[in-house]
Amino acid sequence: MSTYYTGKGDSGSTSIISGSKILKDQKIIEAIGDVDELNSVIGIALLYVHDKNLGKQLDRVQNVLFHIGASLASVSSKSGSLRWGVKKEDIESLEETINELGRKLPDLRKFVIPAGSDGAVRLHFARAVARRAERKVIAALRECGMLESRDYENVLRYLNRLSSFFFVAALYMNMKKGIKEKNPTY
Repeated sequence: MSTYYTGKGDSGSTSIISGSKILKDQKIIEAIGDVDELNSVIGIALLYVHDKNLGKQLDRVQNVLFHIGASLASVSSKSGSLRWGVKKEDIESLEETINELGRKLPDLRKFVIPAGSDGAVRLHFARAVARRAERKVIAALRECGMLESRDYENVLRYLNRLSSFFFVAALYMNMKKGIKEKNPTY
């Protein structure tokens, strides 16, 4: 029978792929946690997104997020060792999907309130979590001295595209359902 706990983190520390043992409240662990949370939010969104092509892209995003989590776990405070990463093709695929969905949408001239169909609201939620994850990853890489590293350039580009992807996907889901976007009043 498999054991699903080790007890090694009971003291508030954890080991990461780089071999470092660090406290669980360090920025790198927060960033890994936010990327993991985003992956879980996407899993929930997939229950409500009934579009084959969009579902395939969301599956791909989940896989890339695992790569990002692993690459973050390979960072140490002294040096970064990137064994997993984001490929240029991953970014291009995301950009192509954003452009493809965007071509189907009417021009956007106002801010949009995150609301609408079941799929859209969950994609809006993923967008908000993606933005937080991006901020946490930037803070963690800066703290580790890896923010300017070319190793993490594609990770940062990919995370930056994700919020745009989720936003456009949410608008697309509402359009497919015939739901008009709500705009804030000032």
